[in-house]
Amino acid sequence: MTFDINLTHCKSNINGRPRQSNHYQTAFSPTLEATVSEYPVYPDLSGKTAFVTGGSGGIGAETCRLLAANRVRVAVSGRNVATLERVVEDLMRFNVEVISVAADCTDAVAIERARLATEAKLGPVDILLAFAGGGTAMPAPVDQTTEDDWRSGIDHNLTATFLTLKAFLPGMKERRAGAIVTMASTAGRSASPASSAYAAAKAGVIMLTRHLAQEVGPMNIRVNCLSPSAILTERTAHHMPETKRTEIAALHPLKRLGTPADVAAAALFLVSDSASWITGATLDIAGGRLMH
Repeated sequence: MTFDINLTHCKSNINGRPRQSNHYQTAFSPTLEATVSEYPVYPDLSGKTAFVTGGSGGIGAETCRLLAANRVRVAVSGRNVATLERVVEDLMRFNVEVISVAADCTDAVAIERARLATEAKLGPVDILLAFAGGGTAMPAPVDQTTEDDWRSGIDHNLTATFLTLKAFLPGMKERRAGAIVTMASTAGRSASPASSAYAAAKAGVIMLTRHLAQEVGPMNIRVNCLSPSAILTERTAHHMPETKRTEIAALHPLKRLGTPADVAAAALFLVSDSASWITGATLDIAGGRLMH
């Protein structure tokens, strides 16, 4: 069992005064007064508490930023303490309570301890974003996929999601309230060059989401899923040459790659009251690559 929990508790001040419109507010960085970023605003989110797995980079980190900009208390979870601390440091500019919780989502004991630590610092979790994924499985024919790679793909994507849900559901059921978003992929929606383990795991996340949405709907808990395609994160940008980016972008009707902000904005909508009549849905954040 591997378990490491690191709590970094931050609350900072913002000297800048936010400008608000119907859907956006402007947040000012305390270190760069001239730097202005715009974020979607859902006033009903203010004062809530969120737990985000896979929060140390990419989509997860960007979602944490949008939550913090909406005055949500955020527990940022992942396995790398150093990267978690960098995310928390960035979130300080939003003048909201933030903690980092390092934990391995494939370990039931670790994720349960992370939940307890979060609730001790920030209170009950209203919003759960189960975004952790990964594994060692690489694209290969099924008969050439090793059992270790198969188990790694399933564990880091499907089992990690299951264990995260299992840890936080009892509290949400007791309070009869909650909003959950899971992370799938277009690889789980349609055949693709991705590894069979990854595709099967992400398809499993979609069905787990639907099953749970039906199960807990009567308790006022909503559960939805995001299915991104071709998102240009820090990691993919490092490994993907410009020619490959252009080639992949051309496969999408919108003729560009997605960004973490594209996915994070959808997540923010789904956990807000604006999506109060939506549950069991899988939203393709895919630039039109998949149309249903």
